[in-house]
Amino acid sequence: MIAAIFLFIIAGLAEIGGGYLVWLWLRESKPFSYGLAGSLILVAYGVIPTLQTFPSFGRVYAAYGGVFIVLAVLWGWLVDRKTPDVYDWVGAGICLIGVSVILWAPRS
Repeated sequence: MIAAIFLFIIAGLAEIGGGYLVWLWLRESKPFSYGLAGSLILVAYGVIPTLQTFPSFGRVYAAYGGVFIVLAVLWGWLVDRKTPDVYDWVGAGICLIGVSVILWAPRS
């Protein structure tokens, strides 16, 4: 379980960080190197989820989506300095409950 959570977090940081660098390049007129680095990080993001031990692509990505939402709220707070409100936190919590159900519900 710890390895799965770790891989979700690393994938999320790669997706958000890579996307952020591309955003800075295209929207904030940062140098091309930002876009190139962001693109390479996004390629790594595409590989990281394949290291999960869960056998179902759809299930892994559905669960990852919930983790991504939580990480995006945290990124906005810590990097963009946009303080989340109570609805951001409630929504993120609901997503984590959904992730838990998707990944660890007993199945036959």
